[in-house]
Amino acid sequence: MGPKLFLIPAEEIFFFVIQTYNTSLLYLFLSKPVFHPVYLRGEKLVHDGRRLRLWRWLGSFIMASMIITGALLVIARGKGFYMGLILTWAVPFALMLWNLAYQFIIQLPLSTTLLPIAAPTLYLWIVDTLALRRGTWVIEPGTKLEWHIWDGLEVEEAIFFLVTNLLIVFGLIAFDNALAILRAFPSQFPVVPILPSPVLLVQALLTPTRAYDMDRITGLRQALDRLKAKSKSFYLASSVFEGRLRIDMIALYSFCRVADDLVDNATTTSEAQHWIAQLTRYLDHCYTNTSEKGSQCRAFVCSTFPESCQDSLLLLPTAYLSPTPLYDLLRGFEIDLQFSSSKNPFPIKDEATLQTYASRVAATVAELCLELVYHHSAAVISEDKRKEIVNSGGRMGIALQYINISRDIAVDASNGRVYLPTSWLKGVGSSPEETISEPGSSEAESLRQRLLDAAMEIYEEAKGAIEQLPIEARGPMRVAVESYVEIGRVLRAPGYTIKAGRATVPKMRRLRVAWHALRQ
Repeated sequence: MGPKLFLIPAEEIFFFVIQTYNTSLLYLFLSKPVFHPVYLRGEKLVHDGRRLRLWRWLGSFIMASMIITGALLVIARGKGFYMGLILTWAVPFALMLWNLAYQFIIQLPLSTTLLPIAAPTLYLWIVDTLALRRGTWVIEPGTKLEWHIWDGLEVEEAIFFLVTNLLIVFGLIAFDNALAILRAFPSQFPVVPILPSPVLLVQALLTPTRAYDMDRITGLRQALDRLKAKSKSFYLASSVFEGRLRIDMIALYSFCRVADDLVDNATTTSEAQHWIAQLTRYLDHCYTNTSEKGSQCRAFVCSTFPESCQDSLLLLPTAYLSPTPLYDLLRGFEIDLQFSSSKNPFPIKDEATLQTYASRVAATVAELCLELVYHHSAAVISEDKRKEIVNSGGRMGIALQYINISRDIAVDASNGRVYLPTSWLKGVGSSPEETISEPGSSEAESLRQRLLDAAMEIYEEAKGAIEQLPIEARGPMRVAVESYVEIGRVLRAPGYTIKAGRATVPKMRRLRVAWHALRQ
């Protein structure tokens, strides 16, 4: 009864469409924050010590056994006939997807593998139970095992919904696995279209794991760990960037973090100066005009820097980043060193000095981020317009650095540093020394608000440039900016929460800000 397509009722076709849509939507939502390249593995061990290959063959053996069992049930044409049809129809595809994407299926968080299978399956089990009890449809007697998951739910129906959701999620995981391979290894796949062809996706999945550049993957894993630990705001923002732009953004952040930590964690001023000099030499090697600069740069990094920093330093995409902002960033670190000087222990004398410092340590990073945006975008823009937008980005970087300084007054004071301008402190009858001894004073708090006012003024002036960015970067950049500006908004409200000496933005509030930024 009713319309059919190749003897298939229209209701069945609609069910498959809506099931695929719902399960895919849940998977995409749950997997959005996941940085897939870090789950690629060469011939290394899985986290629990068992080899990936062992898991691959074990899964393959179980599925092959299920296919054989299903075929035997079909041949017997007895009570297991319907179960046999389900197994022989679905499991071969599951076996193929398992062998193509077993690394990701095993290693991705359960929230992106088990949950998008289990939640829709449980929902369909409940709905199907109600339908079977009402007699909406029945399984033909003599073709079913007469086993029940619970009263009213035939085991065949339960397995059917389970395997169909499993196929959908396995297919999506295989797609993400292929994209991760294409995006993570530019040396093997120099050009990757926005929508790769099926042939290119299969080619990626068939790439031998021994061909993976595991030094690069290790560097990305270290970079992501640093981002998670050091910047909740940028970690949240990074999850909405796409493709190789996301990879390069994380790599850039990691370089800045590694460089900053090398200098800040130095036990003496001379050691810190040594690391600034070595980082300068590293950039010299990266930007030298010789055909062997890649090998020279790697050799220098491996012979000079701690092993924990090497892979992250080598990730920096200097091939399409301007050298000037990177050198200026190191000059900003030199200002930090002056806090250890007996001659000039408080180098931030006035607002002009503060702006110079913020330009070097933050505006430079903002400019580099925009260079990455334009490198990865196909948008056509005039050079003058691009410079105008990059300049506005630099101004936004200054605003965000002012917010950072406002947040960290107590933390910086505990390290003997005061970034509030000395001239401002004198204007309210205070001094850097008094701020170090009492960072929570009313004078320091009033200057915190003054600095936040300056930050918000620059933010309002520069934020319009975000809407002139390539369309694929606008939402993510809004999230990056608004997530950080929200710290400033928290600091301007009475009774803000302090954690480890810093004002914090509750997680749900950060997510809400990100959601609103994406919807603008």
